[in-house]
Amino acid sequence: MHRLLLLGCLWLLAAPPASSIFQRPTGTPAPLHLQYLLEPLHPTVHTQRGATATLPCVLRALPRNYRVKWSKVEPANYGESVIIITNGLFHKNYGPLSPRVRLRHSHRYDASLTITDVALEDEGRYRCQLVNGLEDESISLTLHLEGVVFPYQPSNGRYKFNYHEAKRACEQQDSRLATYQQLYKAWTEGLDWCNAGWILDGTVHYPIINSREPCGGRLLLPGVRTYGARDKQKDRFDAFCFTSALQGQVYFIRGHLNFKEAGQACRNHGATLAKVGQLYSAWKFSQLDRCDGGWLADGSVRYPITTPRQRCGGLPDPGVRSFGFPSKEMRTYGTYCFVG
Repeated sequence: MHRLLLLGCLWLLAAPPASSIFQRPTGTPAPLHLQYLLEPLHPTVHTQRGATATLPCVLRALPRNYRVKWSKVEPANYGESVIIITNGLFHKNYGPLSPRVRLRHSHRYDASLTITDVALEDEGRYRCQLVNGLEDESISLTLHLEGVVFPYQPSNGRYKFNYHEAKRACEQQDSRLATYQQLYKAWTEGLDWCNAGWILDGTVHYPIINSREPCGGRLLLPGVRTYGARDKQKDRFDAFCFTSALQGQVYFIRGHLNFKEAGQACRNHGATLAKVGQLYSAWKFSQLDRCDGGWLADGSVRYPITTPRQRCGGLPDPGVRSFGFPSKEMRTYGTYCFVG
């Protein structure tokens, strides 16, 4: 006990005054409306699926009888989900994030939130709120996952999903419905797709790079075109899905296999048929590049191209090419397998 007290005293002697610990860089004064919380230097935290990410929330002073509450803003239902509440000494976790979150607490002014094994659904806006009677204040931060957006439709053609079916379809392909920010970023990176699709907040859009007659006409400027909010039960469109880095590997098995044989070939190697989101992730993050069409778990046949060339479809841009949903009895293709 005496040794611990001595170490604590030595730390206090060696530490700079509190005012200098939390001093902001020259030229970036703290906003006047924040009395207790420091405005974050970087309000967006970038990460990937499977990583550990920390959202910063640091106090400049400790008011009496305060609490800090972390919550996540949910665009689909316009609400907030409480994640964790602390009074500086004790804390309690809430909701589905509970097993994967903790307070960093590197010092007594630190209320930063650490999320382990980041999942696709963790993307979004978070709020750190100081609850102190009449002087409540908060900061907002965004957790951004590096990833890829892809359009998705089922084997029976376009415009078959209501909102809930689109959400389920993306999840079945190791992805989730994209946010508007993710779709917009994908458009700036070259996504050009004429079919409208659901996104996470229940609105419907389609991204156009090259204006053309079947896609709203030649006179409309390029952009993310919108149909706005639609009836989640009755209206039917495609889906825009989002996926991030893989915790595993996608690889190709050559052969002339039908769909059933493709699945067995993967199982023989201790793997499973790759999902569409897994193939897109391997293309995006592992630069998987093959000219060979291969079966995927949903019954579609696709192949990933990172270096475009004439003999691999002839298209000038990188991407995941699709042969659609051929008869599952065809023995024409190999298979893409996933092992995690």
